[in-house]
Amino acid sequence: MTTGLTAGLFCSFAYAVMPGLRQAEDRTFVDAMQRINVSILNGWFFACFLGALALTAVSAGLHLWGGGDRSAAPWIVAALVLYLAMFVITAAVNVPLNNELDAAGSIGRIADPGAVREKFEAVWVRWNVVRAVTSTAAFGCLTWALVLHGRATATS
Repeated sequence: MTTGLTAGLFCSFAYAVMPGLRQAEDRTFVDAMQRINVSILNGWFFACFLGALALTAVSAGLHLWGGGDRSAAPWIVAALVLYLAMFVITAAVNVPLNNELDAAGSIGRIADPGAVREKFEAVWVRWNVVRAVTSTAAFGCLTWALVLHGRATATS
């Protein structure tokens, strides 16, 4: 569930939020993204974002070393690798861009919001799409692993 919620968040930014903000003028865009970057840092986000990583790792461990049927294990490991890729992208690209946007200061004090936006938007959007794809693929792998596990346990 946490992986699916995280994938949904990044997908919604890819197909709704950022295309909507693309139509906004520079000041509005920068102000909105600064506000979003602050408001997203909350318990619900962290429970999903970090919980997905922890729960997938635990699931992989249980399926690899817990005995019983291991047919789902490769799919869980694939999900973990994909989610880790998304995690690294977030830490290496999107968070630093968010921090740079925040460091530009409040919107009323930014002399050239167009330059701030230009440095941020295209790169952030591109890598968010990659995050959306990798986290959605991770969710798909986990879904298939659940189907395989269900088949294996239904017949045993």
